[in-house]
Amino acid sequence: MTEEALLQGCIQNKAVAQKALYEKYCAKMLAVCYRYAHNREDAEDMLQEGFIKVFSQIHTFENRGALEGWIRRIIVHTCINILKKNKKFTESVDLIHATALQVREESIPSIIQAKQVVECIRLLPIGYRTVLNLYAVEGYSHREIGAMLDIEESTSRSQYTRAKAMLEDILVKKNIIYKAKDQALAAGSGGR
Repeated sequence: MTEEALLQGCIQNKAVAQKALYEKYCAKMLAVCYRYAHNREDAEDMLQEGFIKVFSQIHTFENRGALEGWIRRIIVHTCINILKKNKKFTESVDLIHATALQVREESIPSIIQAKQVVECIRLLPIGYRTVLNLYAVEGYSHREIGAMLDIEESTSRSQYTRAKAMLEDILVKKNIIYKAKDQALAAGSGGR
């Protein structure tokens, strides 16, 4: 079935088309939900609610861009709305956990397995994780994130900075990356 046929079938509420569309995108969208959810069950609930919205709003898709991108936006907004409803992203973190590490994007080598990074991101408090995902992965601006989460733009910026610092700390503690200082010491000792 072509994407156009899937789209038309879903607009006509045909179960075969809805099932095919779901099967085509469910794995990718579950991965999106998993980044925002506390656990797999929550991610599956977010996915289900997101696809209900997709099917109820599919008639509004205007073929301006990829269908997958349109579905992804609905899934992300569904995740955010669920977090807002449960007030999950408002959980705060003691500043002792948000150490003032100087984060350098180049300190995370490109050879790191994506799965390891995703698992480390999942260790972040939900507020940090949400802002990090929205900004770094989904590409929303801090102004947009502030509006989505009902927080100040400056709060989004500080949450993102703290999330990056905490993520770097987690990656260092798990020996996934090494701080530049540790690398310099190791290089200076001749690798001994």
